Amino acid sequence: MSGTLDGQGGAPGAAAPVVTQRHVNADDFRAAFRAAHLGMAVVGADGLVRVANDALGALLGTDPARLEGCPAAEFTGLREDSRTWNAYREVLLGRRARLNCTRRLRRPGGRAVWAEVAVTPLPGGRDALLSVADISERRDLRARLRHLRMHDPVTRLPNRSLFFERLAAALAAAEEDEDARIGLCYLDLDGFKAVNDTLGHRAGDRLLCAVARRLRDCAAEGGHLVARLGGDEFALLVEESAGTEQLVALATAVLAALQRPFEVNGQRLAVSASIGVVERPAAGTHATELMQAADTTLYWAKADGKARWALFDPERNAHRMTRQALSSTLRPAVDRGEFVLQYQPLVGLGDGVVRGVEALVRWHHPQFGTLAPNRFIGLAEETGAIVPLGRWVLETACRQARRWQLERPDEPLVVSVNMAVRQVWDSDLVADVAAILAETGLPPRLLQLELTESAVMGSAGRPLQQLRRLSDMGVAIAIDDFGTGYSNLSYLSRLPVSTLKLDGSFVHGFRTDEPPNPADETIVEALVQLAHRLGLTVTAECVENAEQAERLGRIGCDTGQGWFYSRPVGAERISALLGVGARAAV
Repeated sequence: MSGTLDGQGGAPGAAAPVVTQRHVNADDFRAAFRAAHLGMAVVGADGLVRVANDALGALLGTDPARLEGCPAAEFTGLREDSRTWNAYREVLLGRRARLNCTRRLRRPGGRAVWAEVAVTPLPGGRDALLSVADISERRDLRARLRHLRMHDPVTRLPNRSLFFERLAAALAAAEEDEDARIGLCYLDLDGFKAVNDTLGHRAGDRLLCAVARRLRDCAAEGGHLVARLGGDEFALLVEESAGTEQLVALATAVLAALQRPFEVNGQRLAVSASIGVVERPAAGTHATELMQAADTTLYWAKADGKARWALFDPERNAHRMTRQALSSTLRPAVDRGEFVLQYQPLVGLGDGVVRGVEALVRWHHPQFGTLAPNRFIGLAEETGAIVPLGRWVLETACRQARRWQLERPDEPLVVSVNMAVRQVWDSDLVADVAAILAETGLPPRLLQLELTESAVMGSAGRPLQQLRRLSDMGVAIAIDDFGTGYSNLSYLSRLPVSTLKLDGSFVHGFRTDEPPNPADETIVEALVQLAHRLGLTVTAECVENAEQAERLGRIGCDTGQGWFYSRPVGAERISALLGVGARAAV
């Protein structure tokens, strides 16, 4: 076969040539070329069109004869980028087997056509076959399918997939610009579930559409992307942030827009939104990291009361991460022996004799150092770890108290142990206490359990029965931080309480470096008199100086506890303190 359409066939009278890749009848080839619906042209090694078929002329909107002698690269856009142009020349020179690319071609009148262009060398090595296929409809169909795949069917907003695609593209584009910043407002609707539950999902969908319109209006001026991420969650992406102020202004505008009532199915609906706001340098930021920060900040907005925005705060987030780390390691820390007990004396205000000690737990954390109870007791209650931790504290304190009893049998020392609400409700406290007392040998009269007002308020049923059974065993019950809770004194007549521990806020008014407040002394004196008439003893907490101790003793408080006597110390220091007396040890 010749390398052009003008090559000659076999000699007259000769047998019909065998049709192979190298031997094709030129007339048949020429007929197929001209009749083909695919636009084609034969291009010489110089890049000029030798001949073009009618389909190519129709595709380009011109007479195919006018294409002859024209550079094929001009009307196919093969010169648009150097890489394609070099590959095209390699094909024409026979050094490359094929070129395929997609090009947007302009027709007369300005109409554009998307075409798939292919160039393949013809046998013989002199010319190449150029084919140009109109793929506009196929491309439009793919674009429509992509739009459906990347947009939410309810609100018509970009969906989660398109949002993350745009976010990834924005972060990638900013890699070389260290000044580029990115911002995100991540929100969900407060009260949307109630609309779905009461009015149905159709009304909920209409509300989502109305919300989407208002979000688009808020983002329109800055051209920001608004996406529905799922459910009632939306995101506004600020790809070229001008700073935190811009994001805060956008969040404020969104809150104001959504707080206006919505009309859905003839009903006025009121919803609000909680918004997490994140703004930071784009360089070095990953999409996952940004979304985690946004999710955390959205949670803060909800926790702070909803219908508001919250700005990401690295310090607050570090605190949250610390809480998570502590929460996840609390239970194993009990088994690893990371907790220790310190003891603070309870001293008689009249004679200065140590009557007892309060056991206070500390956590020797391998990463965060020694932690006071306020850093982890709340977490322990939330996670339920307070039950095994409290059991360990009770057992350790009772074992130590038994040692002191054996060392000083004539000077009994009461050990006071704090009990959390969940220990009263979630564990068999009576069985635990009985087993620990039996195991350690500590007499029940030398154990006092401290509970807060919130732990005993409303006590009925099993909790009340547990406290009464403990009292019947001989264990003392004390109310800790008395006066700061519900202050409903009626429970004092129902519960088997033996001691009230006055909160330090009352004692604070007895400080000598401040003008005395007569009301403080009057309140404390009244509480002491009430307690004594009920047969209860009173301990004053947070005693810091001799003046406070003297005044508290004068109005009738039985024992005092605080730094005036001793800070919380190890058991060996308490043993030394017992030998010399609390006041002398200070």
